Amino acid sequence: KIDVIDKGKSGIFGIGLGVPAKVKVQVIDQNTSSEEMDASDVLNDLIQLMDVSVAINLKDSQSEYSDRPTFEIDGEDSGLLIGRRGETLKALRFLASSIMSRKNKKRTNIYLDVAGYQERRYDSLSHLAEKVARQVLKSGKPIHLEPMPANERRIIHLTLQDDPDVSTISTGSGQERRVVIEKNN
Repeated sequence: KIDVIDKGKSGIFGIGLGVPAKVKVQVIDQNTSSEEMDASDVLNDLIQLMDVSVAINLKDSQSEYSDRPTFEIDGEDSGLLIGRRGETLKALRFLASSIMSRKNKKRTNIYLDVAGYQERRYDSLSHLAEKVARQVLKSGKPIHLEPMPANERRIIHLTLQDDPDVSTISTGSGQERRVVIEKNN
C-alpha cells in the first residue's frame, strides 16, 4: 500500500534544489488480520497528524510481554514519540487503543514500541527487580520501589514470581501504586 504524503518540488524548470517526495509504503501480509490493518491505519493517521518522520511496522501479532498486536515505530524523529520517561509513547498508545476500541465497539489494546525503548525499559526493570531482590535477601528488610504504571509493575512481579526467597506485592493506589519486594519467611 503506497500513500503519497508530500509530492515534493522539482525546482525551477527541473533544475536546482528540489524537495524529495515523501511516501508511506506499507507491506500488506496476507496473514494480517483486519484488526491489525485497522490499527496500522489509525497509527499512521496519528503519526501523520504529529508531523514526524517515522516508519510503522507490525512486528508481531503476539510479543513476549503481550498477547496483542505489537507495532515497532522507528525513524529519525523517534525520540519525539518517546517523550520524557515514555510519557508521549504512553499517550500515543492510549489514543490509538481508544480509537480502535471505539471503532470496533469493544476494548482493543495496542502494544507500541518506539526504537526499542519499551523493550529496553522492560529489560532494565527486570534487572532492577533481581538487584533489589538480592538487597532484600542481604538486609532482610522490604524495599519499596518507585511508583510505576501497571505494565511496569507486572514486569517486576513476573521477574520474581519463581524466586522462592522473595515475594512481591503492589501497594498504594492510582499514580502512587508501587511494588514492594520482601523476604519470605
